Amino acid sequence: MKEAVHISGAPSTGPDLQELLGMVARGDQDAFIQVYDAVSGPVLGLVRSVLRDPAQSEEVAQEVLVEVWRTAPRFRASRGSAMNWVLTLAHRRAVDRVRSAEASAAREHRVALLDRTPAFDEVTEQVESRLERELVRRCMRTLSELQRQSVTLAYYRGLTYREVSELLSVPLGTIKTRLRDGLIRLRDCLGVNT
Repeated sequence: MKEAVHISGAPSTGPDLQELLGMVARGDQDAFIQVYDAVSGPVLGLVRSVLRDPAQSEEVAQEVLVEVWRTAPRFRASRGSAMNWVLTLAHRRAVDRVRSAEASAAREHRVALLDRTPAFDEVTEQVESRLERELVRRCMRTLSELQRQSVTLAYYRGLTYREVSELLSVPLGTIKTRLRDGLIRLRDCLGVNT
């Protein structure tokens, strides 16, 4: 660490940073001004090296100096120098800001992904649809040949009863009966409650 240069030629005989923090802990505002002058530059430099954003760095540096004012009674000289204590506060606050920004970005990313997520679960829909189709096929196999043909032509091809009758060369009344009986059997097989 560089030695302080004094323009007047004589080093200051005032209290050192450790003593000043002790005075700040007792509420001495003039001592805090001296602490501020001594540590604001290093605090801003450290914070800026972590954050890289000048505006945020200044904001965090101010928060650190307010924290120094509020928490000065917690400083213990036995654990290290006053400058190291202040710079540790600054580093922690800067890292907290970075983590907060990263967490915020991650939350925004998750929200953006949720906005793009369909309102339904496609896989579930596909599985349910496949199971329903298989059940209908299984139930269709329980019908007689004429019932199966009639249902297929009328409901899957969209033909009228008369068209089904003409296509199969079966009387219209027989087609209507087979369709009715086939649909009742399908309803029972599919478990549809009416």
